[in-house]
Amino acid sequence: MSRFYRLAVISHAGQPLAVVEQEGRLVPVAAILGEAPGPLTGLGPLLADWPRWSAAIEAALPAADAFADAIQATDAKFLPPVAVPGKLVCIGANYHDHINEMPIPMVPKYPFSFIKPHNNTLRGSGAPVKAPQGVAMMDYEAELGVVIGVECANVPAAEALSVVAGYLNFNDVSARDWIEKRPPIGVDWVMHKGFDGFAPVGPYLVPARFVPDPQDLPIRLSVNGQVRQNSSTAQMVFGVTQCIEHLSRIMTLYPGDIIGTGTPAGVAHGRKDKAYLAPGDIIRMEIGPLGELVTPVI
Repeated sequence: MSRFYRLAVISHAGQPLAVVEQEGRLVPVAAILGEAPGPLTGLGPLLADWPRWSAAIEAALPAADAFADAIQATDAKFLPPVAVPGKLVCIGANYHDHINEMPIPMVPKYPFSFIKPHNNTLRGSGAPVKAPQGVAMMDYEAELGVVIGVECANVPAAEALSVVAGYLNFNDVSARDWIEKRPPIGVDWVMHKGFDGFAPVGPYLVPARFVPDPQDLPIRLSVNGQVRQNSSTAQMVFGVTQCIEHLSRIMTLYPGDIIGTGTPAGVAHGRKDKAYLAPGDIIRMEIGPLGELVTPVI
């Protein structure tokens, strides 16, 4: 296996810049490749032909000398690794421990999914999220985000990992007000999930080859240093392969699409103290090798 690396997008000289990260050092992808699929202001062009470009990056890294002039990750302003996914699909009620805490009256028979808007919700690590006016139950949800790397449909579970480009941290921020006081017609999922900034992601996209088993990752989230979620992706009801199988039977999945795979126990709405988010809070989440996603609430 090639030496471990991660991909990210940072703000550099006022413009987005796609970078490769190794050991806390960031180098433009174009400097590693010596060639690029157009201006690399994002990862979209790489994901559009992921098998080619991932192989090219891995082949170039051992000989790369560009890291001598690298940007330090501690000095970088991170943007969402995937700025314009074709779609952001989320799986709900997908952790056994989360189902038990809510409590949800049944275990779903298939992955329960919904579409979350992305052009107003995505935020990079370090970017603040504003607490919406009129929302009293702003909540966090640490999730493993799956980024698709191959156009696909009707993918059997046994082959599903072959269409994954990589993984990233995803915080499916939620307004629980519309669960607590839902009208007879049901939960308003737009008001539950769609407020500006309600989808922090990143800071890195880790190529799938470095995550041999997405069902064996520690997942942890803290608020102001207090650990709220501390679980494992092994708690998923439907694993990554089953989610891809299910969704690809409904819709074609395209490179850059993001799937949020659900959250474990520990959300504010499931806690006895109902410790919802408030301005001044700092959320930190980590999943395995995916880095730390930091989200201030303002």
